[in-house]
Amino acid sequence: MRFDLTDMRLFCDVVDEGSITAGAQKSALALAAASTRIRNMETTLGAALLTRSRQGVTPTAAGRMLLKHARTMLGQAARMREDLSAFAGGMSGEVRLLANTNALTEFLPEALGAFLAAHPHLSVDLEERLSDEIVGLIAEGVGDVGIVAGTVEVGALQTYPFREDRFVVVTAAGHPLAGRGPVSFGEVLAYDVVGLERSASLQRFLTAKAAREGRPLKLRVQLRSFDAVCRMVEAGVGVGVVPQTTARRAAMTMKLAVIDLADDWALRELTIVVRAEADLRPYARELVDALRA
Repeated sequence: MRFDLTDMRLFCDVVDEGSITAGAQKSALALAAASTRIRNMETTLGAALLTRSRQGVTPTAAGRMLLKHARTMLGQAARMREDLSAFAGGMSGEVRLLANTNALTEFLPEALGAFLAAHPHLSVDLEERLSDEIVGLIAEGVGDVGIVAGTVEVGALQTYPFREDRFVVVTAAGHPLAGRGPVSFGEVLAYDVVGLERSASLQRFLTAKAAREGRPLKLRVQLRSFDAVCRMVEAGVGVGVVPQTTARRAAMTMKLAVIDLADDWALRELTIVVRAEADLRPYARELVDALRA
């Protein structure tokens, strides 16, 4: 079989994205070229690698086996490039970091800024995901380092503490919840909500929590950042659920009431996860060390 690294990377991207079109874009290939490569791989192997449907593509049994080996090969190639780059005047490479919304918006900008400034030859591919998705992707080798809520089951992954925060409710100063003590998420569901866009991992998390309460999340508007949520809340559009760090910062310049959430899940201990420290490439290990610091 004559599969090259471009084939391997394309196949991984197609499976990760669930679409040949999106996988081709991620691999920076034209759709026709990507389709031809996938078709040639299947012809060479003599078996279908993908099950195609209107919803996208999923790997067949043969595809899952190829995916496992492709991730291993790409990881080894990246490690080889990193090891050899030391002979060319310093390390260069990329580490893939997966993080939930809270970590991505509140803590990573500062931590990553310092790390990248100290490592000008490295780059970080940062992607937002749900915590349970991150655990699976790190275990499969899709990402190098993950940051998840401390409440999720991480299996055999190696973990390190990262940061601690909690979710709170923000309301306009005159809202019925303003001035209250801790409130439950169920009480919040009685009011209109200002939230993040549907693709945000936190918004999906809150929607799932509302479903477990047996009540809908009455979203009035969806925005791209916590700061924008706070500004809309200040205008009286609805209530918001945001990290406490965001709420405290916003309350310095906005007329907001900040109310604690009584639910256990509101406390967020963020955790770094990796497959195994011994398997980390040197620059990925340096990133973990920087995040822990």
